Amino acid sequence: MRARNPKATKRRRKKILKLAKGYWGLKSKVYRRAKEAVIRAGAAAYRDRKKKKRDMRSWWIVRINAAARQHGLTYSELMNKMKQAGVAINRKVLAEMAVTDPEAFAAIVQQVTAAVA
Repeated sequence: MRARNPKATKRRRKKILKLAKGYWGLKSKVYRRAKEAVIRAGAAAYRDRKKKKRDMRSWWIVRINAAARQHGLTYSELMNKMKQAGVAINRKVLAEMAVTDPEAFAAIVQQVTAAVA
């Protein structure tokens, strides 16, 4: 007799079908299609976790640029002046400040321009 180990096979299939729960059509019902869908979904999830970080940084830069232009600077000019003045605020905090607290952002811009000039 050949060894089949149906218990392990069933466990393996149940694991994949559980991961594919909620997928459309045969992708959630048929093991072979579910396995393909789960592999693709895992690859997309891994890729997009990295992409999310890039996207967030670009959003922060857009917000900082919009706020800086209201004060007569561009994003690159503002960041250069901040570096020269020794002001170390990361882009995430700066973008949040530009949206929620424009007065504090204006104070930083004035402090930076005064320090450099």
